[in-house]
Amino acid sequence: MSKQTILGRVTQLAKANINALLDQAEDPQKMLDQLIRDYSSNISEAEEAVAATIGNLRLMEQDHQEDVDAAKEWGGKALAASRKADELRAGGQAAEADRFDNLAKVALGRQLQSEKEARTAEPTIASQTEVVDKLRTGLDQMKGKLGELRAKRDELVARATSAQAQNRMMDAVKGIDVLDPTSELSRFEDKVRREEAKALGKQELAASSLDAQFEQLDALGDSAEIEARLAALKG
Repeated sequence: MSKQTILGRVTQLAKANINALLDQAEDPQKMLDQLIRDYSSNISEAEEAVAATIGNLRLMEQDHQEDVDAAKEWGGKALAASRKADELRAGGQAAEADRFDNLAKVALGRQLQSEKEARTAEPTIASQTEVVDKLRTGLDQMKGKLGELRAKRDELVARATSAQAQNRMMDAVKGIDVLDPTSELSRFEDKVRREEAKALGKQELAASSLDAQFEQLDALGDSAEIEARLAALKG
């Protein structure tokens, strides 16, 4: 997998619009569960790719350091050979001095080659370092999105559970007239009023019968008074 492909994939996933996906989903909970699985899988793949990219960068850095160290080492050898040549030439050993000067030239050539290789690698290392930084940022964004997805999923499940509980409660009481809870009391009140009216009727009936008895008693009293007065007149 190329570094451009890795970076593009991480960026695309990190910029995913979760809310838009949820709006289009018929079952948001299942959609979130699938997104979490996909995101977790993609993060694992991206982490492996980024790790490989970082590994390649470290190898280039090691090679660059080896070139730098080699250039320094060859420079030291060239200096040592040159000094030896000067020493031999001062001692009248011109042929041997020339041999050491040639060795110094070879060492300088190796030093130059190592320096070129080190300079050539530096732009690539800088570019690869920038890519690694962007990949790490992309991974952090993906992990943040994954946390957002999990929080959204938990919130949705809690809301769905609450809604289901409310629906079950409403189904359990749907036979009860919750809008008019006094309907049953009204019927009972009517029954009580009928019983009260019946009792009043009995009371009135009883009262009228008692009045009639007292009227009969008064009539008998009047008759007895008349008879008594009549007897008095005759006497």
